[in-house]
Amino acid sequence: MKKSKKEICEVNYVDRKKVLSVEKKMKKESTIQLLAETFRALGDPTRVKIIFALSQEELCVCDIANLLGATKSAVSHQLRVLRNMKLVKYRKEGKMAYYSLDDIHIKNLFDECLRHVEDM
Repeated sequence: MKKSKKEICEVNYVDRKKVLSVEKKMKKESTIQLLAETFRALGDPTRVKIIFALSQEELCVCDIANLLGATKSAVSHQLRVLRNMKLVKYRKEGKMAYYSLDDIHIKNLFDECLRHVEDM
């Protein structure tokens, strides 16, 4: 696709000081990649429902499956994805595994995103 003349930036810097300031603060590539993967993990509606549920209560796989109308196998698969991204954690109590959000940062991130879309 050919760019129109309006889309071509004809200067190197509009505000060199601002550009240099941001450049110094720019995160390393591995951090950017992990952040992108986190948002990608949250890009699935089933995983969003799981995160929402776990932002309210600690739940076992059976309870999450029942809540979502999904199979335990499907929920377990999605929980594995979320666990691998360190978005959820679990604790064992006998044979039961109870899931919760990994930490307060996940709840804060989710709550902020939810407020953003509800205010649209």
